[in-house]
Amino acid sequence: MQKFEQFLLDNLPVSKSIHPTYEKALHEMLIAGGKRFRPALLLGVVSSYNSLMLEGARHVAYAIELLHTYSLIHDDLPAMDDSPLRRGKPTLHVVYDEVTAILVGDALNTYSFEVLSNAPFSDYTRVTLIRELATNGGLNGMVLGQAIDCYFENSPLDIEDVKILHTNKTAKLIAASLKMGAIVVGKEDLGEKLYDFGIKLGLLFQIQDDILDVTQSSEEAGKLTGNDEDKNSFVTLIGLEKTMKEANTLANELTLELNNFDEKLKDNLSPLLTKYINRHRN
Repeated sequence: MQKFEQFLLDNLPVSKSIHPTYEKALHEMLIAGGKRFRPALLLGVVSSYNSLMLEGARHVAYAIELLHTYSLIHDDLPAMDDSPLRRGKPTLHVVYDEVTAILVGDALNTYSFEVLSNAPFSDYTRVTLIRELATNGGLNGMVLGQAIDCYFENSPLDIEDVKILHTNKTAKLIAASLKMGAIVVGKEDLGEKLYDFGIKLGLLFQIQDDILDVTQSSEEAGKLTGNDEDKNSFVTLIGLEKTMKEANTLANELTLELNNFDEKLKDNLSPLLTKYINRHRN
């Protein structure tokens, strides 16, 4: 992902203002690292079918990372998870203040759609991509999931409702990343299949995070762990052993589906997905 990291650096907002920390805060969270999992999924799909479109697709990958980063900043706020650590570094509201963190999150959210609107594709493709990101990142996607998560923080849900929570909060943006890659290369039918795969992948991703919350230190995870006792996590509700079984079942289903992808797609996505599908087993 080195080229993508350079793309981030080359395309960060550079407007100047009289605010002493606004630009610095905008930059810090974006270049603080992270897995870049969602951009990698999108670029993997694009490279499978039309490598000549990779440069243009970086705009789309960047937009997804902008939206994801905004969600992390807001997720860490005192009113939500009140987390002091993200991507191995102090969170923005700790380094600066809560107002700065809220506004930086707002800025990255809206900037993601500005980036998409300027992507070098047809108007139809740009609008389709914008709609996909908004649908999965907005009121019927990630934001809905976060609302459910916060509202029921001290009220245990049944496990099927928890799956609904995390399908919205985590899985839909991962699924959208795969589908948007297919949209870029004009394979919208494939996009629906990849979206369904991505929902399962995103749910596994969240189950794994719940496992890592109780099995890794904050230093290993790069964020605060051991912090889910009052949350509707899989481990809190059904215990570590049953959560591992849930993860293993999903991982096995995803591995089978991945192996049934066409050869180019499987070859491009396998190195990334095999690592993440099995990360709870390491």
